[in-house]
Amino acid sequence: MKKIAVYGKGGIGKSTTTSNLSAALADMGYKVMQVGCDPKADSTKNLMGGKKIPTVLDQIREKDNLVTLDDIAFSGYGGVVCVESGGPTPGIGCAGRGIITAFEKLEELNAFDVYRPDIVLYDVLGDVVCGGFAMPIRGGYADHVFIVTSGEMMALFAASNIASAIGNFGKRGYAKFSGIIQNSRNVEMEDELVRKAAEEMGSQVIHIVPRDKTVQLAENQGKTVIEAYPDSEMAQGYRNLAEKILEVIKE
Repeated sequence: MKKIAVYGKGGIGKSTTTSNLSAALADMGYKVMQVGCDPKADSTKNLMGGKKIPTVLDQIREKDNLVTLDDIAFSGYGGVVCVESGGPTPGIGCAGRGIITAFEKLEELNAFDVYRPDIVLYDVLGDVVCGGFAMPIRGGYADHVFIVTSGEMMALFAASNIASAIGNFGKRGYAKFSGIIQNSRNVEMEDELVRKAAEEMGSQVIHIVPRDKTVQLAENQGKTVIEAYPDSEMAQGYRNLAEKILEVIKE
């Protein structure tokens, strides 16, 4: 089982990237689990036909110790096992602590032993890398971390902070920083900006995702590009990303 964390600034497109990656890997025959680690709980929506699934925290609040895997894990496109950690009531509690609680519940219920995924993808909000948001890095959950960014200044700033956190935890034998995924926004000289930023982080751009209206058209249907437009250039691009990531994590 390979465990991968995908980090990135809020709104940068990491959930879109992760869900299309999950769909591509599923089509390649892999058993995939995707765990959304964002209070918005919308990471897996496009794998579930546009529907948001009950979150781990919501189910714990409702059922306490009676929560089962059937309450928190759902089968999406291609058999991808979809889980959303969820978060506290807005304005009350710590979202990071919610992720920790969700991870603990998945362990308690032996989720990985039950579903036996080949690949686990954690989709993690990366505006801040503290507490629960750092859990996949420091808790030994992820083997590899990829950062999604564009050439926009704030996205690159967040990516740099995430890379720094990975470096600090990596010294303790935790997750490895394995590359940058560029989710293009058509910023002037974007490819060059992201390439230089990756070098400064001691990494490299493993794939460039172009800006394409196909993504929005698919999401309007509550689907990934892989599902809605499997023969499109964009779908092939996500398949190429999946192949590149498989190469990296096998090294």
